[in-house]
Amino acid sequence: MNFNELAIRRFSSRKYLSKPIEEEKLIKVLDAGRIAPTAANKQPFLLYVFRDEKNRQLICECYYREWLKKAPVIIVACANHKNGWIRASDNKDHCDIDIAIVVDHMTLQATDLGLATCWICNFQAEKLKKVMNLPAYIEPIVILPLAYPDDHPDLNRHITGRKTLKDLVQWEFQ
Repeated sequence: MNFNELAIRRFSSRKYLSKPIEEEKLIKVLDAGRIAPTAANKQPFLLYVFRDEKNRQLICECYYREWLKKAPVIIVACANHKNGWIRASDNKDHCDIDIAIVVDHMTLQATDLGLATCWICNFQAEKLKKVMNLPAYIEPIVILPLAYPDDHPDLNRHITGRKTLKDLVQWEFQ
């Protein structure tokens, strides 16, 4: 499928089949994150993969939605603040931006493989850091379930639920 078709098919799935994810597909999703561009090519991220039931349940304790428990794979995308690019003019740390690019590549690859994902950012970050035993400079940014979907995207949402380019794009200085 072309890129627009892929982007339209990618959706935030919250209903999963219990079918396991094949190792080959999981590696392709992770590799899509690996090749994502990052500021100054610093690659300030770590991807933690949880497949074991006990470990996945520990991650789920940091997010209070039952649907996450059904995902056979949970990836936690973390920023490594020791390696991130910092903009000199205002000390802006670009780790969050880099993680967003990495996770977006992974979600699109997952969609292309017939898998489902959902960005989760509304979790208890400090609790997750403790559960994962992360050092202070490693910050969990996104919890990303990976599964076969048991729901389907509304393929018309890009028409009915989106602002127009006229509403979103400014041409030159006005």
